[in-house]
Amino acid sequence: MDKEKQARESIINPIDPDKIAASPHNLPYAHTVGGVEIRPIDKGKVKGRAVKAMYKQTDMQLGQIKKQIELLAEQAQKIQDRIVVSEQIYNAQMNFEPLIGFTYHLYERKGAEEYVLSMVSPEEWGPNPPYRFIATVEMLADHTWDVLRMHDEG
Repeated sequence: MDKEKQARESIINPIDPDKIAASPHNLPYAHTVGGVEIRPIDKGKVKGRAVKAMYKQTDMQLGQIKKQIELLAEQAQKIQDRIVVSEQIYNAQMNFEPLIGFTYHLYERKGAEEYVLSMVSPEEWGPNPPYRFIATVEMLADHTWDVLRMHDEG
């Protein structure tokens, strides 16, 4: 055993101890020929990509909010239309009691601002209707009116 120990001690290391790293994994560069190339980070590119991603994400979210606003505006307009038509219906001449779940048609007398609620659809009047068509409506269970069709929708 002493011979082995002497043999180990007699081997001279050809590598300069000043050129050997104690912990090469902490070096800021590759320490072997086959090591991964390590480059300094280009902070401008990193920030540029991050800003671009941020704008893309926020534009997408703003687009979603815009669609929601448009939907809410459309819903508000429909409610406003219901209010106007409901007021016209409750001020209209009715020769019958409207029933829940049935479809009725609101007309305006030609030349007067008087309204008529009828069971006759605009198509049933023929080519010369006596009234101007306003809306087709249905009475809901809470006695409000659902506007199924307005005069400008055809």
